[in-house]
Amino acid sequence: MDPALALTATQKGGILLAISAIAAPIAGYLFHRSAQSWSSFGKGPFAISAEAPPPGRAGVPPSPADPVIQAAEVRQMLEAKSQRRQERGEAPLDVTEEAKRLLAAAERPRAEEALDAELRAEVRQLVVARNDRRLREGLEPLDVEAETERQLDDLIGSP
Repeated sequence: MDPALALTATQKGGILLAISAIAAPIAGYLFHRSAQSWSSFGKGPFAISAEAPPPGRAGVPPSPADPVIQAAEVRQMLEAKSQRRQERGEAPLDVTEEAKRLLAAAERPRAEEALDAELRAEVRQLVVARNDRRLREGLEPLDVEAETERQLDDLIGSP
């Protein structure tokens, strides 16, 4: 007769507990080791960090586009838009007028540029006041424009 069938229910329970008592610590140890492996998963010399490094030109506005190229690209996009409208059965755009309107809107000073102009004017006023004070003290006056640029570079940082 088969020895496993000859065991009583109590004996089978005891064997099950013995196997569980041996297997549980081994399983716990293996889970612990795998958790350490998972914590380093995705980290390495080629991994993408959670925090990207700051861009090289942070805070520097992009250089202005060549107006001729910009006008050509705007016209090209408007012609494509007009063509799509015609294909849908809508009225075509007046490309020339729309391009003039968009390019005129792009040339208007932005809020940032207005703020920059205000900041430059304020710093220039401070430099002029400093110059007046230096003259009253009998010191040599500063070059207002050069000192304004230096102050702005110190304040904002040079590009």
